[in-house]
Amino acid sequence: MNRQAILPLALALFSCLWGWSVEPAMAAAADLEPAAATPGPAATPPEPTSPPLQLVLDRRKRLLKVMEGDRERRRFRVGVGMPGWETPVGSFSVIEKTAYPIWEHPAKGVRIPPGPTNPLGSRWIGFHRDCKGRRGFNGQEHLEVKGCVTSGFHGTPNRDSVGGAVSHGCVRLFDEDVKELFEMVQVGTPVTVLP
Repeated sequence: MNRQAILPLALALFSCLWGWSVEPAMAAAADLEPAAATPGPAATPPEPTSPPLQLVLDRRKRLLKVMEGDRERRRFRVGVGMPGWETPVGSFSVIEKTAYPIWEHPAKGVRIPPGPTNPLGSRWIGFHRDCKGRRGFNGQEHLEVKGCVTSGFHGTPNRDSVGGAVSHGCVRLFDEDVKELFEMVQVGTPVTVLP
């Protein structure tokens, strides 16, 4: 094959593989048919991406904010840990999500299946795990928890507890609110807990 025969094939192949167009003058010089001189695809600008979500919990105000960059996207009234069982303060991230969780009493091991009496409601979003064990008085009894304790956001069948300092370190939301939050976050979403 001579050089003049290879050039048109190379140009056509190159333009197909890379989506480039063959200029009409180049097509004519390479003896290509006019149909081979097709316009390339239009360049589309990249879609703007929204800032990642982060959760900011203010324990004192008992308020959870869902932030998108500097913009507040949503806020929820919450219940937090009682004295002696405070919700942990610091920087965390969502480590697990469970729809219709099974609740297990942290000290006694009693399990409650999903349903209207489950203390976790219909959604669980864990953000902190501590494996040092805990002990303390919860207002009714002294509890000693051996092994790991996980704090998280969850629903509750006890609607009156939302807004109070009543849990063993978890963050309680109305069940309809935790369902909405569950859909907004993913594993890895940053969580900041303020004192």
